[in-house]
Amino acid sequence: MRRATDPASLAHAARRHGAFAAATIAAVLLCLAACGQQPETKADTAPVPEFRPGFLVGYLTAETLPNSLALLPPPPAAGSAGLAMDQAVSRHSLALRGTPRWTLAAEDADLRFPHAAGTFSCALNAPVSEQDTPNLYRLLRRSLTDAGLSTYAAKDHYNRARPFTVNNQPICTPAEETHLRTDGSYPSGHTTVGWAWALILTEIAPDKADAILARGRAFGQSRVVCNVHWESDLIEGRFMAAATVARLHADPNFRADLDASKAELAAVRARGLPPVRDCRAEAAAIALDPLQAP
Repeated sequence: MRRATDPASLAHAARRHGAFAAATIAAVLLCLAACGQQPETKADTAPVPEFRPGFLVGYLTAETLPNSLALLPPPPAAGSAGLAMDQAVSRHSLALRGTPRWTLAAEDADLRFPHAAGTFSCALNAPVSEQDTPNLYRLLRRSLTDAGLSTYAAKDHYNRARPFTVNNQPICTPAEETHLRTDGSYPSGHTTVGWAWALILTEIAPDKADAILARGRAFGQSRVVCNVHWESDLIEGRFMAAATVARLHADPNFRADLDASKAELAAVRARGLPPVRDCRAEAAAIALDPLQAP
């Protein structure tokens, strides 16, 4: 069974035979339009509905969600320089199996909340939680939906095979292997989500932008370390994240939540609340991979 909080399952219940435009996904996006596109100019404290267990309705509508099939080139072809790069990075990353970097990759794969809320805690030097930063917590959950859904037009069209199906090596989340075999690799949903969060958080805490972006990059690279994505999947995932965040800025609800999140995080930092992760261990794990940002 798909984990309910994996981006790969964002469209799973709504797809039939890999068709992104199936009637059920259209119904989900109609829900996004009805529930997520209101004219408020300040943060709304009303509960945001779920369109399936664990997933809040996003901010974007069917009309404003970026179309990855229209925006992205095809994945690297056989014999291309792009595929050679993918294979070289994959071989390098296999050497990290069993190290703390491999362990961090498994932790980064878990997008369940409240766990995922702490992803950027070290970069922010502050906790992110439903209790301390409720607007930011909700913003992360809703933007996860938007970023994840933005990838599926290309994912379903290209249905690219993942690295572990080619190299027959283990992945860092073995319980997910069965469903990942049938879920397209290109572009990376996790990377899209993580980079979208990083871009959003740099606006909320601009003084921490370098640390946030470095963590966002490492979050995406965890998918290569985990042996479930190619490097080009990550590159185009970051592109889709940028496209999604650009669209989000046109939404008044998103902008209101963004402003409320800035105030929340500033208050938390003023109180001196510590991060919720072991930041020293996280930094040491990332440093094991020479492909990571310093």
